[in-house]
Amino acid sequence: MLLAGVEPQSIDAILVTHHHSDHSRSAKNASEKWEAGLHANLGTAAKMGWQPISECRTFGHLDRIGISEDLSLLPIPVPHDDADNVAVIATNGDGRRAAIVTDLGEPTVELKKHLSGCSHISIEANYDHKRLIGGPYPESLKRRISGRGGHLSNTQTGEVLSEVLSDEVTSIVLCHLSEKNNAPHLAESEVLMHISEYYSGSLSISKQEGPEFSNWLGQTDSEKVSSLT
Repeated sequence: MLLAGVEPQSIDAILVTHHHSDHSRSAKNASEKWEAGLHANLGTAAKMGWQPISECRTFGHLDRIGISEDLSLLPIPVPHDDADNVAVIATNGDGRRAAIVTDLGEPTVELKKHLSGCSHISIEANYDHKRLIGGPYPESLKRRISGRGGHLSNTQTGEVLSEVLSDEVTSIVLCHLSEKNNAPHLAESEVLMHISEYYSGSLSISKQEGPEFSNWLGQTDSEKVSSLT
């Protein structure tokens, strides 16, 4: 948040997509420190040991969550490794939508339906299949990553985007790239192979070490790259 110039006290709500530590570890402490509402589904709340109502606000699949007059969130269930995980579709006051999609082994019909018509899509391109198969991970972990409960490969992400892209999509961010099993140029080239013929918007890579840009619904081109020093 510091790199992106976001003041913690300006945050109204924190939504935890699932209980895995890299997505949930500091959520409750941050919620209390910044007086921001904590949101999670019942499965995630139970695994984190959070009490519904008193410690977090729970939601069901496809329950629209009202954050403010000009922001609502829609959680979409997605399959991931013993987790009650959700993708999130954010809608602003004038109806434009943005999607955040990570930690899923395959896209569902429901997810693709809601991705259609989004203005912005942040979606994981976790691994290059050749790098994963030829890499040092044990076979059991390779199967888990590439299975239905694992992560999206570069190829899967390209295929998903080719199915859901429309004239409304102006920006795409590829995120959650594996440091061992992927590289930015591999993810970008594979995705572009699937969408370049009919997509003219921006395509960016979110790196592991932190944000190099910000994306806001309705922003102009000049706002897309933050000055980070």
